[in-house]
Amino acid sequence: MTDRAGTPAEPDPEPERQREREREQEPPTERGPEPAGSGGSADSGDSGDSGDSGDSGDSGDSGGGDSPDSPEPADPADGGSGVPAKPRRHWLRWTALGVSVVLLGAAGTGWWFYRKLDDNITTDTTAADELRRYEKERPAAVVSAARNILLIGSDTRSGEGNREYGRDKGTQRSDTVILLHLSADESGATAVSIPRDLMVTIPSCARTEGGGRTREQQAQFNWSFEWGGTACTIRTVEKLTGIRVDHHMVIDFRGFKKMVDAVDGVEVCLKEPVDDSDAKLKLPAGRQTLDGEQALGFVRARKSLGNGSDTERMDRQQMFLGALVNKVQSDGVLLNPAKLYPVLDAATKSLTTDPGLDSLRDLYDLARTMRAIPTEKVQFLTVPRRPYAYNANRDELVQPAASELFRQLREDRPVVVRKAEPDGGADASSDGKPDDADTPVPSGTPTFTGRNAAEGVCA
Repeated sequence: MTDRAGTPAEPDPEPERQREREREQEPPTERGPEPAGSGGSADSGDSGDSGDSGDSGDSGDSGGGDSPDSPEPADPADGGSGVPAKPRRHWLRWTALGVSVVLLGAAGTGWWFYRKLDDNITTDTTAADELRRYEKERPAAVVSAARNILLIGSDTRSGEGNREYGRDKGTQRSDTVILLHLSADESGATAVSIPRDLMVTIPSCARTEGGGRTREQQAQFNWSFEWGGTACTIRTVEKLTGIRVDHHMVIDFRGFKKMVDAVDGVEVCLKEPVDDSDAKLKLPAGRQTLDGEQALGFVRARKSLGNGSDTERMDRQQMFLGALVNKVQSDGVLLNPAKLYPVLDAATKSLTTDPGLDSLRDLYDLARTMRAIPTEKVQFLTVPRRPYAYNANRDELVQPAASELFRQLREDRPVVVRKAEPDGGADASSDGKPDDADTPVPSGTPTFTGRNAAEGVCA
């Protein structure tokens, strides 16, 4: 480089200044003796004044930067000592790898459990197809956010664990049918039992056995399930109540038993001992916890408990279901994976649902809704009914009480249930309402005989 044409430029002082700054920053105690002629020596730096000053300056700068005695920059991880932190870095690396393996393993296990439970559920596509054929006949949902779920307990003897309750005749009837209404704001749940012997109009349905169709006729309610299965039962309920059934679940004997065993039994209270060979039930009087087998006999027994009527049996079923709900909520089952998994496994193995409830996520959302409802807001009652005029062994609706109940549920309005007087039984009044009407209730709110899940089993 020149200042002007033909005149050599003075040596560039910048390399020399850089070397001086580097020497000033080097800790004197860390430098060993330098051999003569080293590129990092002061003499080498002075050689920049020779005739080849440009090349000498470059050499001196290179020698100072590449010298084996020059210290490495300090690593913040080693406290600024300049000593490499390789052991610590290795430890962190292995820790991160271990955590990753654990997380992946947990995720894989969780996914396996999820798929197992999800695959347990049986989807009833036949009922869904049949209901679509009659969509124009079905009632419309008045409050879309509210949900109405039909719970059907099947008395089929087919399948593992069910044959011991009788001979399989190739047919099944609805041993228990409950219409569960969940309010739109998720503040309450009302479960309405529909008597199996209630006389109703059963529409024309596709037969589940033998093909063909049934004719529309007046018959006892549980024949709808025997003739046309779930779809026929749903259409019968909708025709009876005017309430749109959004979902359905069917559970058999085995599923019920396993559900009870999964929560370590349910407590009940018996006023007198029971010995019923038909229900396979033998129990002493008093407070006690029933396992799955005993619980099934308890909710099915008719001849050995009370007056032997189906009315008392439905009351007993409602009491037991209330105790089951209370047990699940009070024991924190829904919040404890170790307790929740056996319950879900038992339920999913024995459930048949519509396509809208056939996944674990759908069932969990339903369980979450139920968990958020206080037990005193989970109510049980039976439709207002009385002995059928033409056959005392059958039931018929009491009007206008029944229509009033159905309208409240259809429009998602509140319903209040109260326990009947001790001497009045479940049929304390002809209109299906309790006699203790002196207790104030919100103006215009219908009140019916029933119970809630918060009531004690021996109350």
